[in-house]
Amino acid sequence: MFVVVRSVFWLTVAYMVIHPGAELPNGHALGAQAMAAGSQVVSQQMDRIDCIDLTCAAGKTVIAAALQSSPLVDLPMHSLSTTSPAPIPRPRPDRAG
Repeated sequence: MFVVVRSVFWLTVAYMVIHPGAELPNGHALGAQAMAAGSQVVSQQMDRIDCIDLTCAAGKTVIAAALQSSPLVDLPMHSLSTTSPAPIPRPRPDRAG
């Protein structure tokens, strides 16, 4: 019985927080802001490192290349059409009966 009461309590709290018609934040915009802030912090910390040998300079170059933004994918997987070239399941041959 306690499990049911606890479930009802948390479902009620979730309903009050995320009620129908609530404005949810744009996940893509939040992700882009987080990546920009993280990249800025990493690049600032990377600039403070004084490189003496070639290995350190190469590591800084690799990190700088990794911090550059990559292009976004056009369509997510769930937006693509699901047409298949052959009907599934395949029709039975006439000799199979």
